[in-house]
Amino acid sequence: MSAALEFRSVSKTFRAKGKTVQALREVSFSLGEGEVFGFVGPNGAGKSTTIKIMLDVINDYQGEVHLYGRSARDAEARRGVAYVPEAPALYEQFTPLEILRMGLSMYGIRRKDTDAWCMAWLERFSVAVNARRRIRELSKGNVQRVALAHAMVVQPRLLVLDEPLSGLDPVGRKDVVDILNEYKNGGGAIFFTSHVLHDVERIADRFGFINQGELLTVRSPRDLAAERADFHRVRYQAPAAVTSGCVECRVGEFECECAQSELPGLITRLSAAGGHLLEVRPAVSLETVFFRTLEKAASVRS
Repeated sequence: MSAALEFRSVSKTFRAKGKTVQALREVSFSLGEGEVFGFVGPNGAGKSTTIKIMLDVINDYQGEVHLYGRSARDAEARRGVAYVPEAPALYEQFTPLEILRMGLSMYGIRRKDTDAWCMAWLERFSVAVNARRRIRELSKGNVQRVALAHAMVVQPRLLVLDEPLSGLDPVGRKDVVDILNEYKNGGGAIFFTSHVLHDVERIADRFGFINQGELLTVRSPRDLAAERADFHRVRYQAPAAVTSGCVECRVGEFECECAQSELPGLITRLSAAGGHLLEVRPAVSLETVFFRTLEKAASVRS
């Protein structure tokens, strides 16, 4: 079975202000059907370039990119691909219902129940009440919901999402995460970028860290848990913090991360300060591993 998406030693350089910029350096990874791949990196790391290459917006690169076994340069390979950018540019004079109808038409999909089908997806994203309002009248969060419904209405094989939860409130974020999980469980593949590492942990089966055009590592939650097994999140009550790096969650209640070897010393200081321990749990933090990966890469380059 072919991978939904495959990058093989992809490199891309740009000329900017008389200088050569290496946007991607020998990037290789694959995404299987029914899998979610989170792509994480700071601004300018190469995330947008990667998306533009898989969508053939950029086609002068070195290496190979395949969608379900066909070259990404082949328009037919992208027939089952839907893309939602970070800031969707929907036609402001149209309504959400009209936007979804256009999506079906653009993909050459004809249905006898077009309006009912479109309304069902608007309802699924909790925006059906605005189905006949102009896009320009909607909030940023509702526009994001319409854009996601527009992607899903065509029943794509591969979803490419750039910051899919941007602009959504907590309820909207949960709704979208539930829909994406349902889509994945049905065999759909998802490639998405996000600056919110907690979202990546919640959604992704694997995640890749990219920085300065180089894919530093690809991990799974299981890999992450194994790497962080000797670290703990500690929550305690005390008149003041008893160690550096603690965050005061509420008045007199603190939380911090510490290594297994540091735990006895922290408990001793806590007892001496008249405080008491509330909770100790494993510290499985994508954010911590991400920054340590960046630091390690920086030290290697220097």
